[in-house]
Amino acid sequence: MDPAPRAGRWQFWIDRGGTFTDVVARRPDGTLAACKLLSEDPERYADAALAGIRQAMGLPLGAPLPTREIESVRMGTTVATNALLERKGAPTLLLVTRGFRDALRIAYQNRPRLFDREIVLPEMLYERVEEVDERVDAQGRVRVPLDAAGAARALADAYGAGLRSVAIALMHGYRFPAHEALLAELAEAAGFTQISASHRVSPLMKLVGRGDTTVADAYLSPVLRRYVAQISDALQGVRVLFMQSNGGLADARRFQGKDSVLSGPAGGIVGAARAAAAAGFDRIVGFDMGGTSTDVSHYAGELERTFETELAGVRLRAPMLRIHTIAAGGGSVLRFDGSRYRVGPESAGADPGPACYRRGGPLTVTDAHVMLGRIQPGHFPRVFGPAADAPLDAEVVRARFGELATRIRAATGDTRSPEAVAEGFLEVAVGNMANAIKQITLQRGRDASAYTLCCFGGAGGQHACRVADALGMTRIFVHALAGVLSAYGMGLADQVVMRERSLELRLEGGESLPALWAAAAALEADAVAELGAQGVDRARIRTHARAHLKYEGTDTALVVALGTGPAMRAAFEDAYREQFSFLMPGRALVVDAVSVEAVGAGEPL
Repeated sequence: MDPAPRAGRWQFWIDRGGTFTDVVARRPDGTLAACKLLSEDPERYADAALAGIRQAMGLPLGAPLPTREIESVRMGTTVATNALLERKGAPTLLLVTRGFRDALRIAYQNRPRLFDREIVLPEMLYERVEEVDERVDAQGRVRVPLDAAGAARALADAYGAGLRSVAIALMHGYRFPAHEALLAELAEAAGFTQISASHRVSPLMKLVGRGDTTVADAYLSPVLRRYVAQISDALQGVRVLFMQSNGGLADARRFQGKDSVLSGPAGGIVGAARAAAAAGFDRIVGFDMGGTSTDVSHYAGELERTFETELAGVRLRAPMLRIHTIAAGGGSVLRFDGSRYRVGPESAGADPGPACYRRGGPLTVTDAHVMLGRIQPGHFPRVFGPAADAPLDAEVVRARFGELATRIRAATGDTRSPEAVAEGFLEVAVGNMANAIKQITLQRGRDASAYTLCCFGGAGGQHACRVADALGMTRIFVHALAGVLSAYGMGLADQVVMRERSLELRLEGGESLPALWAAAAALEADAVAELGAQGVDRARIRTHARAHLKYEGTDTALVVALGTGPAMRAAFEDAYREQFSFLMPGRALVVDAVSVEAVGAGEPL
């Protein structure tokens, strides 16, 4: 089921995670090799992905890469995700219609924690806001002409202040983009190197979601571009593809910030779905436990996507695989807060890592397994410690759990042994992971026991049976490459381009269906052309058109396959009844948007 390589050349499929970087190499003879490296080990290498390629090819660290021997590199990365979480993106200017400078800050006035009296809102991504004199109404009439001279001055001031990234989001710009396009030209003339205009980034209704997505793209794309350039420079002449949040690959030159925030986990879902299908399992719960987090997902014949999500306090309107993530991984820190055992959300990361890594790290879930003998240092490679030549340190783990048990006894009178304390922390971790799976199964009307638990990730196999028992699941599937399945999924993925457009048409209107099909045809032509520009042969491209329908007067749109009016209504009602348990007879249906997915199938299996 692997993509077939060209004879005599290597392929590399890489998942650069928060703690580990996984590499699956397909040798010129078609056999597979896998390796796992710490994502951060500055004393030994500058980049884990490139170090993994050298290791797989038997080259010393720092040796020139023989690029003529490499056909392609497919990669998922957390670079943009980390930049978003840590607020380390590019300083960004926001250009917005005058009177709306605080629209993204005010947003929908949601309270992150309902009963807190002091509301602490997430930090905004943009550093500076400039209002532009212009206004186009919802019908496309220009109420206030664009003040190009004033906009040029504002851009020049921001450029002089050191900003090089700009996000442009104007009222109704998704439908009437002339003013945004002119501002983009002015920004380019001013010297800005990253220009994100909302009518290109997220051509959908609602200024807040569209504006947030555009700002995120401007904020993250420069960080991503630097990393992509670093990889591409080291692999000159090699075809480099990156995994997008929607589960499809994109050429490195066309990999955007808004499409990168779930780059790594997306590869895992694709790998789990393809591997499980090949093994005969068509309904799975994906359970991907790595070093920093656990990602859970649902698959029942097709990849589930969401078109609107929130990550790290930022609303993103871009197609992404539906993934539920919790801060529970092998590196999750174990703490006793005086009365309770706590697991995470803090992670020891790759450096210093768990206590057993010999870098002075804290006790983690991994250390609990070492304490209980479920991880045997003798079966692990000697790659730990400052010189990366020592085994896992079981002695320090036993000493640290002994100290923790003493502290717990002094605080509570509990006389549990150090081993029982480690077991208690694992029970908390398993409970957290089981609850995450309940959110994508029981809370959506699905019986978890009817699914197969597809378990992967470096720490997944250690917890699979206990998680399945907690959920009443009777089948577990563990692929032979489960420890590096996210990287394996990069090799199984297709190239994908997705396009969307807001419409706001009544489904039953006389001219609605022709307008809907015309919009879908235009998006399809654009998506197919984009795949062609990425080197995909037209004969390998297939397309899927979908309508986003909602009841008139509501906000929740559900996605159905594009078809006849009655067929789309029937599909919508089935989906609506499943999600909300009722229908609204007599209420008109509105086509909120249309989307097209163009898929460039991988090499023949």
